[in-house]
Amino acid sequence: MSMIRELLNAKGHKVFSVGPNAPVREALKEMIAQDVGALVVIDDGRPVGIVSERDYVRKVVGQDRSAEETSVADIMSPRVLFIRPEQSVDEGLALMYDKGIRHLPVMEGDSLIGVVSIKDLAGSCIGKRDFIIDQLENYIVGGR
Repeated sequence: MSMIRELLNAKGHKVFSVGPNAPVREALKEMIAQDVGALVVIDDGRPVGIVSERDYVRKVVGQDRSAEETSVADIMSPRVLFIRPEQSVDEGLALMYDKGIRHLPVMEGDSLIGVVSIKDLAGSCIGKRDFIIDQLENYIVGGR
């Protein structure tokens, strides 16, 4: 079973963030620059929300609001769900599926040490599955 810590060590611990008072346009530019679908909203050094492309589409475009005049705090998801590095990738996938989310901050104690996406977790599972298949094929072919 793969652990979140292993995945985070492989992908990196970089966290892309924005402040709650920033205009949505600034958050969008950061998402584009970093090629990510969400940012952690940080206020006073701690995570207070997540803002995603989906939030923008539903809460700005869908409500005919302005990305320049709307703040991140107005559209972010304020309930920050997170995962711990000692939890498994399977636990992360289950949480994402259950809550309908695509990004999970990784917290160690009170410190934000990274973010994992559903793409990261699914890729980890696929890579593990492919490795097991290769090992079984080698065993079967080698056993003849």
